[in-house]
Amino acid sequence: MPVPVTVALDLLGGDSAPGSVVDGALLVAERRSDITVLLVGPPDVAAAALADRGESGRFDVVEATQVIGMDEDPARAVRAKRDATVRVAARLVRDGRADATVSVGSTGAAMAAALFTLGRLPGVSRPALAAVVPAAAGPLVLLDVGANSDCGADLLAQFALSGVALARVRLGIANPRVGLLSIGEEPGKGDELRRAAHAQLLGLPINYVGNVEGQDIALGGKADVVVTDGFTGNVVVKSLEGAVTMFSGALLSAFTADDDRKAAARSLAPAFGEVAARLNPDALGGGMLLGVNGVAVVGHGSSSPTAVAHCVEAAASAAAAGLVPMIRDALAGLVAAHRDRAGVPGEVPRSDVATP
Repeated sequence: MPVPVTVALDLLGGDSAPGSVVDGALLVAERRSDITVLLVGPPDVAAAALADRGESGRFDVVEATQVIGMDEDPARAVRAKRDATVRVAARLVRDGRADATVSVGSTGAAMAAALFTLGRLPGVSRPALAAVVPAAAGPLVLLDVGANSDCGADLLAQFALSGVALARVRLGIANPRVGLLSIGEEPGKGDELRRAAHAQLLGLPINYVGNVEGQDIALGGKADVVVTDGFTGNVVVKSLEGAVTMFSGALLSAFTADDDRKAAARSLAPAFGEVAARLNPDALGGGMLLGVNGVAVVGHGSSSPTAVAHCVEAAASAAAAGLVPMIRDALAGLVAAHRDRAGVPGEVPRSDVATP
């Protein structure tokens, strides 16, 4: 029997808010009776959007009167705007009124709100943003995809443990294979960061398979979790999305070409349609912020209602499966190893929870 879960959804996040957000919430309500959605935003805005759809009173609304724009400095704006939707949504999780938070607005603001309000898990210096990539051989977890442009080897080791926990929960893989993204499979390949990270990953209690290359993300089959820095990961994800868009455009142009090409395109259309649906970014469920003391999912600003719904469902699944405790347990060994190596006695560091 599904575990009931409550998700706080940022009503004002996204390029097409509040319409796309409300439509996404309605999709969730239609197909998931185990998920309760709390809309976080101005009550009058929520009421008007719901009334337009003939759904007045469908959701509970938690009042939040401020929004953080895409052009604002995320950390500064989150500190200044105590009633911003992303801050209120994060507080609902902190206070136990919701099990997870979702926003498809400013990624930086959503991450800053989660950090300031929920705090970090023990041993986490910087959280990672993880995406599930629909590789040809099966989905895999890629992290970091944009939260941390500059990383050290210790940070990539933290990402590996967090990614293993997510792969267990999200993909159902008991012993995920972990690969380090580099420019060659040989252990000595890559820059200084990659070589240092390789040495660290060898010492972790994970199924580390060594270096993997760029094509292994699209093709899959070699690793279930691929670890890299946020700069590289963000470039990879956007390149993959661009390739999918190009593929879809090429298919459409084939239907308007000469008769022979039209016939060939029509014969391949079912197969192409299946592949395109699997690669559709709308079905990915956003990025999971790993390392904060709560479940937080961040989606694209251009998210459609379908994408919003998948983000909510991904957040609910992570909360119901106990993702945060799993990540906390996975990181405990790394924290202890760092403490022992440094010769520092004492307890494992507590979660650094800030209360704004």
